Amino acid sequence: MQLIYEKYYRTLGQNVAFYRKRRRLTQLQLSEAADISRNHLSRIENADCAVSLDAVFAIANALGVEPYKLFQNKE
Repeated sequence: MQLIYEKYYRTLGQNVAFYRKRRRLTQLQLSEAADISRNHLSRIENADCAVSLDAVFAIANALGVEPYKLFQNKE
């Protein structure tokens, strides 16, 4: 992950956690629904790794939100 994109990864991670908690899902439940490991989901939420578009689309689909919402700043 390039540091110049760190703020985008942080926003993505915060939004994934926000929508996951809003739907009252655990990390394990969401990771299973998105077909990724719980560890990978945790790293995404903590902005600790780069993430593929396939993973973003799978997470958005599992959360029932449009993918772009995972990148929007909440202000």
